[in-house]
Amino acid sequence: MKNLFAILCILASLPLSAAEPRANVLFISIDDLNDWVGCLGGYPQTKTPNLDRLAKSGVLFTNAHCAAPSCNPSRTAIFTGLPPHRSGMYHNGQKLRDVLPDTVLMPRHFANHGYWSAGAGKLLHYMIDPPSWDDYFPAKAKDNPLPETFYPAQRPVSLPVGGPWQYVETDWAALDVTDEEFGGDYSVTQWIGEQLTREQDKPFFLACGIYRPHEPWFVPEEYFKPFPLDSIQPGPGFKADDLDDVPPAGQKIGRNRYFEHIQKNGQWKQAIQAYLAAIHFADAMLGRVLDALERGPHRDNTIVVLWSDHGWHLGEKEHWQKFTGWRLGTRVPLIIREPGRKEGAVCEQPVSLVDLYRTLTDLCEIPAPKNVSANSLVPLLKNAKAGWPHAAITQLSHPDEYAISTRTWRYIHYRNGDEELYDIASDPHEWTNLAANPEHAAKLAELRTLAPKDAVPVPEVPILSLPELKWHPSAQAAPPSRPDGGTFDVIFINQSAQPVELCWMTAAGEPKTHGQIPAQGQKRQSTRPGAVWFIRDDQQQPRGYFIIGDRSAKALIPPRSAP
Repeated sequence: MKNLFAILCILASLPLSAAEPRANVLFISIDDLNDWVGCLGGYPQTKTPNLDRLAKSGVLFTNAHCAAPSCNPSRTAIFTGLPPHRSGMYHNGQKLRDVLPDTVLMPRHFANHGYWSAGAGKLLHYMIDPPSWDDYFPAKAKDNPLPETFYPAQRPVSLPVGGPWQYVETDWAALDVTDEEFGGDYSVTQWIGEQLTREQDKPFFLACGIYRPHEPWFVPEEYFKPFPLDSIQPGPGFKADDLDDVPPAGQKIGRNRYFEHIQKNGQWKQAIQAYLAAIHFADAMLGRVLDALERGPHRDNTIVVLWSDHGWHLGEKEHWQKFTGWRLGTRVPLIIREPGRKEGAVCEQPVSLVDLYRTLTDLCEIPAPKNVSANSLVPLLKNAKAGWPHAAITQLSHPDEYAISTRTWRYIHYRNGDEELYDIASDPHEWTNLAANPEHAAKLAELRTLAPKDAVPVPEVPILSLPELKWHPSAQAAPPSRPDGGTFDVIFINQSAQPVELCWMTAAGEPKTHGQIPAQGQKRQSTRPGAVWFIRDDQQQPRGYFIIGDRSAKALIPPRSAP
């Protein structure tokens, strides 16, 4: 009896946490979702009952911002805990493992500390990074995170292609299919639900990537029905002359041609309707995941984190898409539900998604890598009104272009020195740029001091990682160029044993030489979407041509075929 009593005393003296199971993590991403969420009040007609119910059961961060307003650098920052100005991941044309070959991503870090790490759908930028996961859907061996999805056979459906500058997926339509027939996010959430409803041998880090409302906005027609076309209005942040007080650098980013093209084709209302439908569909998919968690064995021991990688413009600032430093491009939904914490709390402090790595390692009581962001959100989960000395920095595609968010102010800086300043407390839609107002000179100076320090330069994309242009072999002259869009570089690589001549085709269909490319040599050439580059040999005989797409690429000139 004495021995039994001694054992009981020892057990009673152990900290309670030693007997408790380790917390699981359910990490949910919704792609391209701005603040058009019921609990954030971004658009009055939106329907997001599942996002709203999750917010009521956790902490809703109403002033959360992405680390970058584009998929690749934003998601990389989340999964590495490194902001772009420290990692060097600034734009979508880069590849994670070119820039950060040895960095341990969040799922592998959790797996290294006893967790089962699994994911489904788009979590990184169109890659899975197989070594970072124990399991994945679709199968990680193919390194493609998107499962089979139903798309119309004939495309585009609603928006004609305006030129080579236009992203091919900018289109929308209501589809006559069920959720299951649509596949895509339905398949992803089905797989995630199966993991949540079964017992697990280990604590888990389970990540779910919901692709909608990423373009194209093709979703089952059921999700269009709550949004009659004649009821659709512009977003509350739209103002017709909103770029009048924006400096030239901001105006250039704002007017990216999409909004003008959509209006010209009479598709603005249809596009807003489709975005709302895609959000409604994504919310329904979230509901499937939350329901699976509720009916499974892990509901009382699972931390739920929901985030989006960046916002989205639908005409505000004359802009369509993302890539901007304005609030619609950087502000994102962020909800964290931790078992045992206060439900329904709202936090207005400026937080960054780059802080999620440190936050989750703290919540799960595992050590964080030394180099990740030090700003854990745990104090705000304990008390949503706690003091918070940090600003949220959103990096644009250049080290000297960024946006800074504080509790009530916003500052945007461009590489040419142009600036914008907004008082968010009185001007939440950023309609009045105060940067030139002498009354706010002190605030402007204060915010300048918060700029990213010691930013690394943008690394050059390795040639092997550039997309490859299609080679059109031809014994005739190439078609004329129809250039339309901004400039970027293409690398022409001569794989033949003889030199070749690189010619730009004029609008009249005449070749204009740009010099020779030596045998087995290469040439970097500035060009534009829709340009045509003609290749002929050293005897002036045609070899073929390339038509330039909408981004930097490599153009491989093959050896001449044997006769």
